[in-house]
This record gives sequence, C-alpha cells and structure tokens, in this order.
Amino acid sequence: MGAILEARNITKDFPGVRALDGVSFCLEENQIHALCGENGAGKSTFINVLSGYFPSWSYTGEILVAGRQKSFSAITEAEAAGIAVIHQELNLFPELSTAENIFMGHEIARGGILDWNEMYSQTGDWIRRLKLDSVEPTTKVKNLGIGKQQLIEIARVLRLPHMKILILDEPTASLTESETELLLDILRQLKRDGIACIYISHKIEEVMTIADRVTVLRDGKTAGGGSIRELSKKDIVRLMVGRELTDYYPKDPHADRQECVLEVKDFSVTDHSTGKPIVKGAGFRLYRGEILGLFGLVGAGRTELASSLFGSPPGRTGGEIRIKGQKIRFDSPRAALRQGLAYVTEDRKGQGIIPTMNVRENASIAFLDRFKTFLGIDQNREVVEVQSSVRSFQIKTPSLNTRIINLSGGNQQKVLLARNLLKDIDILILDEPTRGIDVGAKQEIYAIMNSLVAKGVSIIMVSSELPEVLGMCDRILVMCRGEITGEFDNSAKDVTQERIMICATGTGSED
Repeated sequence: MGAILEARNITKDFPGVRALDGVSFCLEENQIHALCGENGAGKSTFINVLSGYFPSWSYTGEILVAGRQKSFSAITEAEAAGIAVIHQELNLFPELSTAENIFMGHEIARGGILDWNEMYSQTGDWIRRLKLDSVEPTTKVKNLGIGKQQLIEIARVLRLPHMKILILDEPTASLTESETELLLDILRQLKRDGIACIYISHKIEEVMTIADRVTVLRDGKTAGGGSIRELSKKDIVRLMVGRELTDYYPKDPHADRQECVLEVKDFSVTDHSTGKPIVKGAGFRLYRGEILGLFGLVGAGRTELASSLFGSPPGRTGGEIRIKGQKIRFDSPRAALRQGLAYVTEDRKGQGIIPTMNVRENASIAFLDRFKTFLGIDQNREVVEVQSSVRSFQIKTPSLNTRIINLSGGNQQKVLLARNLLKDIDILILDEPTRGIDVGAKQEIYAIMNSLVAKGVSIIMVSSELPEVLGMCDRILVMCRGEITGEFDNSAKDVTQERIMICATGTGSED
C-alpha cells in the first residue's frame, strides 16, 4: 500500500526548547499507525504540525499528503487536505443537538433555507454506522456520555467526503471498558472503509490490539518502531522510556496496620437535587503507612466518597469520620488540610491545576499561609520551598515561572502532589493519580507513593485500573452502586481480578 501521509525531518523549536528534532513518520493507506511516547516526548507538538495548528513557517521539514507536498498555514487547510484531529478535549456544543453538532459549519441548505430533513436523514445514517444506540438526531449532546460524544465528534469530521486521515489523541482516556471496545471496533470498520488512522495512546495493551504499526517518540526524536507483529509490549515501553521497566508496580512492603489513622462509620452521601443516595453506609479503616485501594466501575461512588471525606461533598452527608480517634466533620477542604488530610482530584485540568498560573503559584497556593509576612508574601521563602519540591519530585520544567499548562500531564500531576505535600500531612487521597500519563511517569508517581508511605503517610488510592490496584495496594475496598461490597487483603494469595470484579459488578459477594 502507498503512503497517504508522510512527515519528513520535522524540527520545531520553542524558546529554549527543541520540541521536535528531525522527526519522520509515514502513514499508509488503510492503516492504523500508533504514535507512542512519554508525556513531553513531542506527540502533541507533532500532531499540531500535521493538523496545521502550527503554520508551516514555524517549523522545518516537509509534509506530504498522497505524495504531494503541503504547506498548512491553518487548521482549515489541513482539513481541506483530508486530515482531521479528535482531541482529548472534545470540540462539541453541549446545548445543541446531535445533528446540529455534526453539520456545524457545513449545514445543508436549499434556496437559502436549512434542509433539516436531509441533515436529520444523514445524521441517522451516521448514528447507525457508529452504533449510537438510543441516540436521535435531535438528542442534545449534553445528555450523552463521553463515549457517545466522541463518536459524534468522529461523525462530524468524517462526514466530509474528502476526509481520509483521522488522528485520535488519547481517545479512550475517559471511556469505560465497553465504550473502548466499541470505539476500537468502529476504528477497524473505518479502516476497512478506507480511513487511515494515527492512534495516540499511553495504553500499550490497546496499541497491541488495534495498531498495524507503531512509531515511538522520545525527547522530541524518533526512538524507533515497526510492525506490531515484530514488537512486544516490553519493546514499546523500552523505546518510550529508554530503559527496561522490569517491575511495572514497584510495591514496597508497608506497615503492619497497628495504628488506625482514619475510621469511617456508616457514611452516606445524598444528592442535593434528586435526593438519591450516592454513597450508602460506607465503613472502613485506614492504617498508618499503608496504601488502601478503592476500586469500582464508573458510577460506583468512589470519587463522591473520596471528595466527601475531604470536605467537598456533592450532596448531604451523614455518618461518622474519626481521625486518630477524634470525631471530625470537615466543612471545607481547607479545614481538611489543617487536619493533615489532602486530596488530589481525578480531574487534573478541570479542578486540579490553575492554567493561568505558573508552576510556583500552583505548587504553593494550598499552603500560602506558610509564606505570609506582615508585608505580604515572602516570595524568597516560597521560591526556596517550591524549588525543593520540584527537585524532590523530579518535575521537568524550564523554570518556576513557566505556566503549568505548558508542562506535560505527568509533570502537572507531580506539581499537584507537590502542592498537597508542601506541608507535612498524615493522609493523602489520590483519585486516579496516573490517568492520562505515560508508563515512565506512572513509575515515578508510584515511587513517590512508596517514599511517602515509608515516612508514615497513609494513602487512599482511587483507581479504575485493576492491575494498578493489585500492584500497589496493601488492601483493596470494592464499591458497587454506592456501597462497599468487598474488602481484600492483597497479601493473600487467593486475591484475583475475577474475585474483585464479582464485587465490582454486584454479581456476587465476598466476605
């Protein structure tokens, strides 16, 4: 098969940083080509070059589409050449209907009047093609789940007949397992229909399942790649991080559970608006120097339980919380921080980082009182302590004054950890701490967790990745429909993924 898209010797510089250094890439017709690499490897910059976001005068190298050299000065020019990008942050209008979103900017009109019948008819064709069960052309996008919204975005760009190249950036980061399977099946069908795809993902298992070929970027350069038949999972990881990762989950031996630091009894959370229970009768203990896993499927109530413990409940709460034996009721996150309990949200971009602020400001804002003086903020002391955290957490940033939005996802996550650990704490709740970051950054997060536990910090780790929970946690709590349906001691040899999933799906019970 011939090459439908080629990038030759692409080099892109930012002030003080070479983001891409002679990157070459070839996408063939009817092919799914995976692009892998750690956060900060250059994947997003490369995609922005291919999509016209970075105009041709801002980099060196060549782009060829179907053998013809192209110079894009805007995204619209790349789209006119048949290149479409589906970003992690979807570009949809939630208050508009499915049909309005699919035809936005390319409406069908007859005699100057919108032809809704034709647009609804074509939308129905896409709904059937993309297996969007229970979706109507008039359904508002805000009423659809993330997985279906993503398919609407795919329909929006592929509706145009000249679209032949689809680029997906971390398409399954927020999808459930069933939504992921559906998306992969649809990508296989699109390949059969003549659509070539560049598939960007940190999930190596998915890459091994869906891709025909893999290219790996590392530090802005092409590190290697090849046919998926010639590469193993370990080969891809080694190319990504430049070293062998012999142990994906470097779990250290932890505490012997002598001292209870947190006890939760009959804890409940009720939705303010609907009155429906979100968390029902939760009870557990957390011991000093252990990692307690909290696992469950989407909608199980894990995040609602975790955020409520931190003083940020999504509804009315009931029950009892004790820290070191003392009954506590937090009325705000600040009150929880004062008592030595910190929380790192699962929504890094929406509720975690403050994108308009720099690294120093993001890292210090939770404990800004530490730097107060009679005259204001002691910035010298603030810089010293934040710089120490940057070194301790190995945060890769040009300077403390760099806007946090310009860091990779893994480094943003480490800044959030540094923010909550600028002052000594006793309990740390990590909600999906490794979501959307690469395998190398994951290992760094795991190492940080182990070092904290060694110092006596107790961690509650909320995760949707069962291998991660089994690999890192001392005990595992399982939630289903708002209830804790199982508890497992991870030192027991009979703990299996199957037993945990029985509790997570509500198809059985474990004592």
